[in-house]
Amino acid sequence: MTDRNRIRWLCRRGMKELDLVITRFFENDYDSLTEQDQMAFHEFLNLEDPVIYSWILGRSRPENENYDSIIKKLQNMFDKPIGS
Repeated sequence: MTDRNRIRWLCRRGMKELDLVITRFFENDYDSLTEQDQMAFHEFLNLEDPVIYSWILGRSRPENENYDSIIKKLQNMFDKPIGS
């Protein structure tokens, strides 16, 4: 499995809302991320869905500041209708 296919597989989440947003983010924005943000995204994908969902909704913030730009981009994706 190539690294890109592995990352795509990790984007699949148990929570449908996250699955749609994170997969769309990967397909549309991953390639334009800096190398540092790509590495942070890889780490991010190992986190549990409720934690990620809480961050996207702004209910809590991560201690790791490397996730901030990813979360902001995911929040923007979360606000857009599917198909945009």
